[in-house]
Amino acid sequence: MAFNNGKRIINRLPAIDKVCFHWRAGRCTRNPCQYRHTDTQPPSKWSRDYGQGGAVNGEPRGPGFRAPLKTQNKICTYWVADKCSYGESCKFWHQWFVSDSFTMLTQLAGHEKKVISGIAFPTGSDKLYTGSKDGTVRVWDCRSGQCAAVINLGSEVGCVISEGPWVFVGINNCVKAWNTHDNSELTLSGPSGQVYALAVHNEMLLAGTQDGSILVWKSVAATNGFEPAAALQGHSASVVTLVVGANRLYSGSMDNTIRVWELETLQCIYTLTDHTSVVMSVLCWDQYLLSCSLDKTIKVWALTMSGNLEVVYTHREEHGLLALSGMPDAQGKPVLICSCNDNTVRLYDLPSFSERGKIYAKKETRAIQTGPGGLFFTGDGNGDLKVWKWSEQSPEAASTIQQ
Repeated sequence: MAFNNGKRIINRLPAIDKVCFHWRAGRCTRNPCQYRHTDTQPPSKWSRDYGQGGAVNGEPRGPGFRAPLKTQNKICTYWVADKCSYGESCKFWHQWFVSDSFTMLTQLAGHEKKVISGIAFPTGSDKLYTGSKDGTVRVWDCRSGQCAAVINLGSEVGCVISEGPWVFVGINNCVKAWNTHDNSELTLSGPSGQVYALAVHNEMLLAGTQDGSILVWKSVAATNGFEPAAALQGHSASVVTLVVGANRLYSGSMDNTIRVWELETLQCIYTLTDHTSVVMSVLCWDQYLLSCSLDKTIKVWALTMSGNLEVVYTHREEHGLLALSGMPDAQGKPVLICSCNDNTVRLYDLPSFSERGKIYAKKETRAIQTGPGGLFFTGDGNGDLKVWKWSEQSPEAASTIQQ
């Protein structure tokens, strides 16, 4: 500021072609301010002469050309956390996924920002079931997308699965079962502590529990119920994942091991010890067993000529892995869906492990479930259920999807 013959003169600073971050935050007190108080870029001489952005016949040309606003092939992490102040002018993407192979159909909220720990879509049903650590199971109407019922269990839900008309829910010290055809309800007692994993094989229901046991019930046709059959012992810590394949049961545990059980005899025939941290999920694909762990690896196992299960490939991630699922894409090619503890879900082609896309969430995704017609579902630690669909689903691929 200067004075000339007693008159106050303001020295105007040279304008700088940059947005004032104080103005963006609503705190700029300079008048005039040498920075721009607008998100809109002033047109250059080139753009005035040849059109917006310096495009000639639709192609970017010349020194005045500026790249499109979305210049970064990344999701805005501030938007994910509800903290981005740039709005539509943000150079990062404001969406929950990066892929041209699938899209998000809808997002459903209702679990009070608590972890969704299980998702089930019974065969032939128009209802989707989700269980959460908020102590409820929510029943969603697939036609309207609305919550049709809330079942209060009074205990954190550890897992949810379905088989035929039955929906099974693992909670503390028991398994709840609902028959969606006749609306009957059963309570299966016996577990000690939380039930973290459930699986079904033929007429058997199997439950992985907090004390390291795997409990077995057999269905009784005469009573339309289940009766205790066995308790498999061997793990020294909680059993957190179960899968059945080729008449064998595979169990993953917090003791860092995978046990392989012969279902005809209910005897353990192998103990796999290659993981160095909790085995969070196991999955059968073709003749292979896939397993993921907090040790940041996905291991692919296969039977050798000697009859032993050995690791034939190890895929490494930068973060620990939480859950695995698999399904065919729109062309019928197998895709692996895996969630990481950096709040993302990665999708890979099998067997190449070429990346097909990435899904983002506010918190860790703990539940993944596939459905018919190219649908799949993810449930995260914020209580958000997201519904996804593969693009250009072919009838041949849809017919091969397994629940």
